[in-house]
Amino acid sequence: MTVGIYRTHLKTHHTQQNNRHNSSKMLKTIISFLFLAMPWLAAAQDNTEPAATDTDSIHAIGEVTIVGSKGRDIIPAQTLKGTQLKALNTVSVADALRFFSGIQVKDYGGVGGIKTVNIRSMGSQHLGVYYDGVELGNAQNGQVDLGQLSMDNVEEISVYNGQKSAIFQTASDFGNAGTVYIKTRQPVFYDNEKTRLKTKVKYGSSNTLRVSTVWEQQLAKDITMSVSAGAVSSDGHYTFRYRRKNYDGTVAYDTTAIRQNGDIFALRAEANLYGSLPRGTWGAKAYTYHSNRGIPGAIVNNVWKREERQADHNTFAQAWWQQNISAAYSARILAKYACYNTHYVNRDTTTYMADNRYRQQEVYLSTSHLLELMPGWNVSACYDMRWSTLWSDMPVCYFPKRLHNMASLATVADFGKMKLQGSILVNIVNDRLKEADSPATLVRWTPALFVNIMPFSNEALSFRAFAKRSFRMPTFNDLYYTDMGNANLRPETAFQLDAGAEYNLRWKNSMLRRLRITADIYYNHIKDKIIAYPKGQQFRWTMMNLGKVDITGIDLSADITLSPMRDTYLQARLQYTYQDARDVTDPSTSYYRDQIAYIPYNSGSMMLGAGWKKWALNYSFIYTGKRYSQQENIVYNLVQPWYTSDLNLVFTTQFKNTELRMTLEVNNLFSQDYDVILNYPMPKRNYAIGVDLSF
Repeated sequence: MTVGIYRTHLKTHHTQQNNRHNSSKMLKTIISFLFLAMPWLAAAQDNTEPAATDTDSIHAIGEVTIVGSKGRDIIPAQTLKGTQLKALNTVSVADALRFFSGIQVKDYGGVGGIKTVNIRSMGSQHLGVYYDGVELGNAQNGQVDLGQLSMDNVEEISVYNGQKSAIFQTASDFGNAGTVYIKTRQPVFYDNEKTRLKTKVKYGSSNTLRVSTVWEQQLAKDITMSVSAGAVSSDGHYTFRYRRKNYDGTVAYDTTAIRQNGDIFALRAEANLYGSLPRGTWGAKAYTYHSNRGIPGAIVNNVWKREERQADHNTFAQAWWQQNISAAYSARILAKYACYNTHYVNRDTTTYMADNRYRQQEVYLSTSHLLELMPGWNVSACYDMRWSTLWSDMPVCYFPKRLHNMASLATVADFGKMKLQGSILVNIVNDRLKEADSPATLVRWTPALFVNIMPFSNEALSFRAFAKRSFRMPTFNDLYYTDMGNANLRPETAFQLDAGAEYNLRWKNSMLRRLRITADIYYNHIKDKIIAYPKGQQFRWTMMNLGKVDITGIDLSADITLSPMRDTYLQARLQYTYQDARDVTDPSTSYYRDQIAYIPYNSGSMMLGAGWKKWALNYSFIYTGKRYSQQENIVYNLVQPWYTSDLNLVFTTQFKNTELRMTLEVNNLFSQDYDVILNYPMPKRNYAIGVDLSF
């Protein structure tokens, strides 16, 4: 469902004065601890030069030392970077995330189709998406359209289950059931370099043209800059086969058609500034995205074209500063402002006509503090504040505002062969409505415990486990949607258990360069799951806390790198996921203990790459098993398995100071007909050719 069709109808909350008073006292106590206790603790430490390093998602230009020991990750991330990321030739972050185990991507088809992501069947609202260390938010519907994030300047994508192993992070990092970290390229210059320029042009099926450029500049000894800009244009037309059967098995529809109303024109620009200080770093980012696209809609009842359109204009600016105050104490401050504008239009006279505008604004502040109590034992304290508002030109709109305060305490202890991490996060959420006398207050505590054991001296084999509780607030649409919103909704709560193992070895002087195998088994329980429930009248629904879901699963992955001869490499990456996600809400329903909608039992992916001198050949394969489009697991709701194979050939050469990279792509090589979401057909075989120039 697109953001444009949400209608805002606000209802007045019942005020709870006692909760508000208690939460205010709690918040003041936490803030006082963070800002008053830290300087005293820092003064008690020896103010000598630090001798250890702690790496995090922010990398400094020069040599910057952070308190704590580097060590191994307690819960290792799934990561795509370097040659593997380039080999995919993906154009959006959503496309790349398909190759991570435990991830499900909802794709509504075509270049401009909305793409959202879900981790381990818990829903997209339980997954935090971080762009260069700051979370991307959407208070209106809780979903981030990852199709809007380009891969042109992305250096690394990491996925964590539970949370990141580092405790020197924002408070919000501790609050999600899973996280995706997107890291853009930070300029690094060598010798007398001052400037770098990269230009990319790609043309493919559906008259899709993509152009982008990245400019990197050394402004001063300790200051660098990068500017990235891109545009995409496509008519969105592609051929698909539409085939449906009646209940008795006879064919109802079987035809080939061209997808309509899937056009898009989008512009994106991003500027980054990086600097280093004595014992510290700082940075700033400005981002803007503008698009105008058609919404293809579902193919139902022999309707092939929709009249829905959506325009988005999203901007945000963020900045951070990080400093080693002493040998044992480090601090970080983050700030962000975001404004998201959406214009939704529906001219179809057979449905609900609309011409509505929505604007979300967000102010986000964060402070984090890390203290080394003794070698191998660190503690952190973090506080975040997020202020979100929603405006609409709908006739009935009371403009909800949400103040979300988060404060965390965390510790990590390294005992050599065993590493422990624990954290506790308090969430204090105030929703204020236009006609409410005072805000309603909600308080939630979410603890987590992680352990990693490395029993052998060669450090090749490690075992890990974690237990965590998290929650997600109902969105503005869940609470205030016209004829659907329910102002008394409770937050969804999630409980996660995970146990896994990893075997990781590298060799320098061998044909086999790297072998990494991971395995995880997990259990998730979702309570008070928010669902849309019919009220009896057609097209009349309401949001209710009726859902309970039990999820058990297995994630397996393997990475192998070979170098059989000089200037030659072979790479393989395999992922497999098994998920059993059962609705355990009400034993009296016909779908009790049925698999929840759109969660396949089996899914997996494979990437194979081979390189020889200036040539590279890459093959990728994605498989999604059978699943159901509705709550009941009956034959009529069964969605058939699908797979796709993509192939690309890359030629890279260099002359003087210029690198030329040419790419030929064939996607959906075997031209399979499939839907990721039922009645949203995906493109058949399609092609693209691209040229990259780096100066």
